[in-house]
Amino acid sequence: MGIKIGFVLTTSVVTSRVIQHAYTHTRTVPLFCIRPLQELPCLNEYLEGSMLSISQKSKRKKRERIGDCLDTENTPHELIHQWSPPHKQRVVCKGKENEENQFVLARRPRKRREFSGLSWDTLPDELLLGILSCLPLQDLLRMSRVCKRWHRLAFDESLWHSVDLVGNPQLDQALGQVLMAGVLGLRCPCTCIGEPHFTHTQHLRVQHMDLSSCTVSTLFLDDIISRCRRLENLSLEGLELSDWIIQSLSQNTELVRLNLCGCSGFSPDSLGEMLKSCSRLEELNLSWCDFSTDHVKAVVSNIPSNITQLNLSGYRQNLTMEDLKDLVERCPHLVNLDLSDSVLMTTSSFPILQQLQSLRHLALSRCYQIHPAALADFEKFPELQTLEVYGLVQDTYLPILSKSLPRLQINTRPFSGVARPTEATRRDRAMWGMTCRLILKGYLF
Repeated sequence: MGIKIGFVLTTSVVTSRVIQHAYTHTRTVPLFCIRPLQELPCLNEYLEGSMLSISQKSKRKKRERIGDCLDTENTPHELIHQWSPPHKQRVVCKGKENEENQFVLARRPRKRREFSGLSWDTLPDELLLGILSCLPLQDLLRMSRVCKRWHRLAFDESLWHSVDLVGNPQLDQALGQVLMAGVLGLRCPCTCIGEPHFTHTQHLRVQHMDLSSCTVSTLFLDDIISRCRRLENLSLEGLELSDWIIQSLSQNTELVRLNLCGCSGFSPDSLGEMLKSCSRLEELNLSWCDFSTDHVKAVVSNIPSNITQLNLSGYRQNLTMEDLKDLVERCPHLVNLDLSDSVLMTTSSFPILQQLQSLRHLALSRCYQIHPAALADFEKFPELQTLEVYGLVQDTYLPILSKSLPRLQINTRPFSGVARPTEATRRDRAMWGMTCRLILKGYLF
């Protein structure tokens, strides 16, 4: 005898699919087997087993789907397993139904603190400046393009102490950039200079500048010199100047060495005012300028008294004996004096020159009114060391003169080095005895 049994199960115990499965298998049961669900251990075990099997099947299907996806993505499992850190795994097996399928509990590793180490961004500015100070000019400019911070450090004033741009034939905006970078020493002789393109109106920091034999207009040159207030050494040899430029030079009261050899284009008045203002001048080269008699008189009347080296060669009939007397009275501490190519100098100038107690180097080359036999009187100059008399003494008579003046070196300096940045006999790139730190090698701009 069998009856239909309807089961009322709560959703918290079994699902509807399990109810249907259990209903189909227990349609007819003996009446004495009717018990509450809590008292049916086999059904509980069956339900639990069915639930576990269903969950396992769903998990297995998910694993198969994930495995298929990973295989389609060509995931390098071997490399991942090889380079992945080992995980602590614990195998849990509970119940007979889990003998075939083992549950693995894996613990995620803790996030390890990554040690970033030192980087360029963490270095202080002082250390980076020390590194950048060891770089040549080309590498320093390349480093300035990396980022804003390196651009700021690359153009720090401490790095641009002295720059040599003699290898570049054309300088326009680059010259303005170098000067505005705070350079103290600039060497660029024999260069074609265009408009410097200054971006501010502040005064430049440059103290030593060599623009000898450059090709530059007076307008652009005045734009550069007018911004200078701290010049100590300046060479404008062979340039066309103007009264504006000479007046701008008078603002540099710290000038010590000034080379205007072969310059022209300025008046005697502006020259005299400049010499009055630059009272600290010690070396002055005014040889072979486009001078008249008034220019020469402006020089000997306004030249600073502490001049020790002076070159006034090349004035032929414009330098008179009266000018020499005024010069000696005004500058008693002359050590190096060049009066070459002054045809008005005679032997009567020797007593005047003898008043210079510190005179050691004298040049009277091509002063044709001085007789060679009168050169023996220079034995009376106790401090004199070198004597240049090119064009006065023939090569055959030179050994005889050297014997009569054993203390003197005669005709050993064919070129004058007064106030010049680099002497003609030197092959290095020194500028008034200073070596530039940043040197241009090849073309840069």
